[in-house]
Amino acid sequence: MHYRVFLSVLVLAAALAALGAERAPSPKTTPQAAILPSTFGGWQLKGEAQTSHDPTAADPTNAGVLKEYGFTDFASGTYTRDDGRKLTLKAARFADASGAYGAFTFYKQPEMLNEKIGDQASSLNNRVLFYRGNVLVDALFDKLSVMSAAELRELSDGISLPQGGARNLPPLPTYLPKPAYVKNTAKYIVGPLALDKIGSPIPAQLVDFGAGAEVVEGTYTSSGGEGTLMLISYPTPQIAAEHLRRIDLAHAPNGQATLGTASVVEVGTFADKRSGPIVAIAAGPLAESEAKSLLASVHYDADVTWNENTFFDKKNNLANLLWNVILLCGAIMGLTLVAGFAFGWLRLLVQRLLPERARSEEAEFIALHLDDASRDAGRSVQISPGSAKP
Repeated sequence: MHYRVFLSVLVLAAALAALGAERAPSPKTTPQAAILPSTFGGWQLKGEAQTSHDPTAADPTNAGVLKEYGFTDFASGTYTRDDGRKLTLKAARFADASGAYGAFTFYKQPEMLNEKIGDQASSLNNRVLFYRGNVLVDALFDKLSVMSAAELRELSDGISLPQGGARNLPPLPTYLPKPAYVKNTAKYIVGPLALDKIGSPIPAQLVDFGAGAEVVEGTYTSSGGEGTLMLISYPTPQIAAEHLRRIDLAHAPNGQATLGTASVVEVGTFADKRSGPIVAIAAGPLAESEAKSLLASVHYDADVTWNENTFFDKKNNLANLLWNVILLCGAIMGLTLVAGFAFGWLRLLVQRLLPERARSEEAEFIALHLDDASRDAGRSVQISPGSAKP
């Protein structure tokens, strides 16, 4: 019976060792770094920064829009310098860089000047708007100096970047054609509230953000004024084709649209097309040829994007997995040796303390008896004459 006990102990030990090797330690929740620093570039925070997880604290008028962009938290503070100047900072953090970029385009105005601060920046008079990673910063100086931009660059360099795919910007704005584009008019939209605030050739019901749509709009000059180019990206070309059919149906002449279908407001020329998963719409005071030329400039290129994490940690590191396998094998071998020695020691102990029981169980113990087999092989086999066959 001892060998059965031995096998049971061995299997149990191997299972426990495997469970211990596969069970990763529960990750510790790392608190997010503060959005605003206490000092940077000679500026010192006056008092403490005001923080909140409520988008209303960042912008009471457009709190819903900030939610659509993935708002997570907000901080604001007043900074001073030894020369008496004052700077007011407001910073909103989003779930990823796409949200910060979208909010940046929402607040940016065409009359702003582009600056080289953070990932993108624009300025107007004493106000500078920029984003870095997933953080949008609105800076308001009481007085500008020749070093103001450099000071904000130092602030931008200190902002913590998101990890993995959260750093990626949306590719859709890159499909906006550059000829005749009015600078600073591109708007990246991911929800109906922002679309209604900005305005578009078609209503949010036809865009259908619930289907995973993303929108970018840009303004373009034409012979009749400024028109709008709207690009709507859907997850698949099939979904895009279905929504293009709905848009064409809604833009049909009066009386042909299906009852209950959202209609398109007439804003002059209206033309649309599909390129892959992108639906392009040109609308406004455009000539027919200008609208077709604008749409012809939109070409979808199918690129493979690696959006998985590119960093290593204890959970995603292959070398760490192989090391754990080696440790598991070593643990199993060690347990096997210990169990073997324990089993042999236990049998010796039973033979000494309980010899009667040891002899009775010897019949159940599997033995090869190699010495007896070798002696039997050396013996000659004798056959009686009566048993021999003719």
